[in-house]
Amino acid sequence: MPTDEITAAAAGTWTLGDRPVHRMGFGSMRITANPDRDRAVALLRRAVELGVNHIDTAAFYVSPGGTLRVGTGPVRYATELIRAALAPYREDLVIVTKVGFGYDPEAGFTEALTPAQLRAQVEENLRRLGRDHLEVVNLRLGRGPGTVPLVDRFGALAELRAAGLIRHLGLSNVRPEQLDEVAGIAPVVCVQNNYGVDAYREQDAFVRACGERGIAYVPFFALAGTGREAGASAAQGEAVEAVARAHGVTGHQVRLAWTLHQGPHVLAIPGTADPTHLEQNIAAGALTLTPEELKNLT
Repeated sequence: MPTDEITAAAAGTWTLGDRPVHRMGFGSMRITANPDRDRAVALLRRAVELGVNHIDTAAFYVSPGGTLRVGTGPVRYATELIRAALAPYREDLVIVTKVGFGYDPEAGFTEALTPAQLRAQVEENLRRLGRDHLEVVNLRLGRGPGTVPLVDRFGALAELRAAGLIRHLGLSNVRPEQLDEVAGIAPVVCVQNNYGVDAYREQDAFVRACGERGIAYVPFFALAGTGREAGASAAQGEAVEAVARAHGVTGHQVRLAWTLHQGPHVLAIPGTADPTHLEQNIAAGALTLTPEELKNLT
């Protein structure tokens, strides 16, 4: 697929909270892997040039170590790279971050459970991004039930929202019943879960339910699938490859197009540190799949 002149606008728009964003966004986790800081800054600026106005990040996206467990050289936080590349921020740019997990070079990953711990993580994001408020904050849940009730943790963030430090709230790594648990505390504008064409398809009904409630569904690892932090496999599967051949595109572009076809409320946040892949990812927003192709990918 030619990528010339294709921008993130080709994917359409969705109102996230109260801000319109292009449905093709950018995930910032992988930009920390390369020790060349200038390349990450240039990539972020190129993403915005190509119409991206929705960037996903977290203060625990850091290398060396961190989520990716890779890297050498000086410490590189995705949030600080975003600030270096894009501040002062454009009015239409929505930066979505997450709390609930943190990363300490000495202690490793930590979980924020108390109001004080959650506030500290919010303040860390504010400091590293150079903002006086955060547009959207997702509460990232662990795999287990947790030692502190969800309503207490979400309620602590709702208080920070009332204080003006956060504008909108979301949830990440969440089950449908947990979304219902917090419904009366504060509005949830997005759900961010692991989901893709061949990963966690048991969430299909949840994806539709979010759309019915006007909540954005934002899959992470839509390209990597069960590979998660390790990245996308070169082997895409025959169903994906067949569609890719028919359209003259890559398997990764088919995966992103499939993601966007799951509903107008579904937002894509593919991450990459490669400028060519960035352009290919954004161009996938213009790829239309037929009902038969979508059926074959199910």
